[in-house]
Amino acid sequence: MSESYLPSLLTDSPEAGFQLAIKLSRLGVKFTQPDAEVRDRLRPQYAQNADSLTMASQVVAINFQTVAAANNYWR
Repeated sequence: MSESYLPSLLTDSPEAGFQLAIKLSRLGVKFTQPDAEVRDRLRPQYAQNADSLTMASQVVAINFQTVAAANNYWR
C-alpha cells in the first residue's frame, strides 16, 4: 500500500493546522475535478470573483475547525 496523502489530522501548532486545512481544501478540489487542465482553465474565472473567493475561504475555515477539534484546540 502506498503512503497516505493524509496520515493524520494531528499537528504541532495552530499554524501547522491551518496549513493542513488548506491542503484538505485543495485536495477536495483536486478529487472533485481531477483534470488539471480544467482546473487551470477555470481558475481565472473564480480568481476574480469575490463570492467564489469567499466560498473558498469558508471551505478552508470549515476544514480548520475539523483540524482544530482533532487537536483538542492545541490545549
